[in-house]
Amino acid sequence: MRTVRIGAGQGFYGDSLLPVLDVARYGDVKYISFDTLAELTLAILQKGRRKDPTQGYTKDVVPMMRNLLPICREKGIKLITNAGGINPAGAARAVAAVARELGLGDLKIACVTGDDIYDRLDELAAQGVTFQDKETGQALGDVRERVLFASVYLGANVIADALRQGADVVITGRTTDTAQFLGPLLYEFGWGREEWNKLAQGIMLGHLMECSGQVSGGNLQVGWEDVPHLERIGYPVAEVSEDGSFVLTKPEGTGGAVTLRSVKEQFLYEIHDPTTYITPDVICDLTTTHLEQVGENRVRVSGTVGRPAPPTLKALLGYADGFMGEGYISFSWPKAYAKAKRAAEIIAKRLEMQGVKPQEMHVEYIGINSLWGALAPEPVDEDQINEVRLRIAIRTASKRDCEVLAREFPPLLLSGPPTASAVAGTPQPRELMGLWSTLIPRELIEPYAKVEVAAAAQWGVE
Repeated sequence: MRTVRIGAGQGFYGDSLLPVLDVARYGDVKYISFDTLAELTLAILQKGRRKDPTQGYTKDVVPMMRNLLPICREKGIKLITNAGGINPAGAARAVAAVARELGLGDLKIACVTGDDIYDRLDELAAQGVTFQDKETGQALGDVRERVLFASVYLGANVIADALRQGADVVITGRTTDTAQFLGPLLYEFGWGREEWNKLAQGIMLGHLMECSGQVSGGNLQVGWEDVPHLERIGYPVAEVSEDGSFVLTKPEGTGGAVTLRSVKEQFLYEIHDPTTYITPDVICDLTTTHLEQVGENRVRVSGTVGRPAPPTLKALLGYADGFMGEGYISFSWPKAYAKAKRAAEIIAKRLEMQGVKPQEMHVEYIGINSLWGALAPEPVDEDQINEVRLRIAIRTASKRDCEVLAREFPPLLLSGPPTASAVAGTPQPRELMGLWSTLIPRELIEPYAKVEVAAAAQWGVE
């Protein structure tokens, strides 16, 4: 039975640039897939694009490609990434520029578009799309006038199309996390759009590999102390067979560990109803999946059952939603926690004195409850606490109110509880972006998905 090897290159925007080099050099892979987008990432990229219209893609795609392209050209490895974010054409131009610098002007780069529906919102509304919020059922209402971006989650078929057109590098916008891994399997094995069990196995592959080092011992909740050499963790590599079954492993000589425990933890990551894991390509029943340790750093995955893909695609709209202000101040022993609580009371009263009425106010004590929140027990012996850092964050309709909060922290150094200290400066107010999830009939989206393939020498050249 024919097999193909696929490696994971990145689990999020900002992931390390080092492990993927081991995947390229020592993983014996034909494809490396990068999942760089989260819903929050799109909001970050939109803020960048508002400042500079040429931006809107993940900036680390440039140094990543500069390091990888020479190795991948030598070994014949194809790269697939959704680093295009909300500006895949901009990302394609940036990668093409890197390729030209490296003397790889003949490198074929594919740009996938059609996920961006910002300019189609009114057209879609006229076609009967209500943009009803998937969680609350609310209509878009006055949020419509504050929408800043709108993207639909595309599936793996557009990636397979790009590979059929000879692409060496495929750059997409908002495709699903799993699509980067399923796409090359559709191309390699010619799976049909209704071979649901094979597609489900391809989705399982993507689900397990999308978070890079998390399946090979990173972020392991139980037994993390025993995971070797995390400083050089090996990102996962999969040996995939034509029937969809695959073995997860990692490059020889790298750290980390691919075990039943590490795979099971990633298996459960971001799963709601395991019988109905919905993607644009197939709906999966993950309760049928079988995991088996078949060797050192080798876990075989099989048996995932699929059923027909949904009639709708998920869309994510980002909209302006006020401002966030925050401030920090630290207190040391003795009675550090009591001092921090008194400081929080002082700031709350001073905001009230100046007419600031936050829509939300969050107070946390770093070192006491910033991670556990209300579940954190109160300290039994406060004298054992060396230091506490107070953080207050507010959400307001106006930037001015956030600036008021920031100004109230420095005076505490001289006019608040003793032993206060602070880093220089206070964070500037930040514009907040709300996220709105909705479902749109796929027949209104998929005909607009397009793949443009050209040599690097042609991208962005007049």
